[in-house]
Amino acid sequence: MDQILARLTTPPPLTRPHITLSYAQSLDGCIAMDRTEPLALSCHESMTITHRLRAAHDGILIGISTVLADNPSLTTRLVPGTDPTPVILDSRLRMPIESQLLTKHAAPIILTTTRAFPEKKAALEAKGARVVTIVPNEVGYVSLKEGMQAVRDLGVNSVLVEGGARVLTSFMRTRLVDQLLVTVAPVILGGLSAVDRLPYALELTNVRSFDAGCDLIICGEPA
Repeated sequence: MDQILARLTTPPPLTRPHITLSYAQSLDGCIAMDRTEPLALSCHESMTITHRLRAAHDGILIGISTVLADNPSLTTRLVPGTDPTPVILDSRLRMPIESQLLTKHAAPIILTTTRAFPEKKAALEAKGARVVTIVPNEVGYVSLKEGMQAVRDLGVNSVLVEGGARVLTSFMRTRLVDQLLVTVAPVILGGLSAVDRLPYALELTNVRSFDAGCDLIICGEPA
């Protein structure tokens, strides 16, 4: 685990933060039974490691679907350390005003697009959020490359991505991954795959693995 954290001391790319993808999956590569019901797969030991990762990063990124389904707090409650700044991908500003990310964090970052309503932007900013408007990509979502540049410009030099399948796949497709950490739980779900179809095989180098309670954690860096 210390080797993983040490990787964060390397200088990030000039145009974006250092990006770590972290997620838990079943033995058959699933993260949930379906998109509407979040499922906790990690045991306490591996969850503690995840919180150590959170504390080591400046920011933590999820998509709006995770916010709407789970209303997470994204804190480091299991370990000592500073909570990372939440970064939310929200192309149409569906972020609820009563979200825990607005009540438990001083200045979360919301990346949105020109498709969002200006009135909602003003309401979120009144709650302390930093709303950054990005030109949408070809399918109407936040452009990750431009979004990560904006996050870096706001002083966030490292980001832990804990998004769902769509967010994880988007970062892999755009090759915006410096480090990958996958927690494998001893269960078979037959549900929603952690990663959608990629245009290439993502090979890892410097691969390490270790046990965390009943889970297996595998980490590496894209070749």
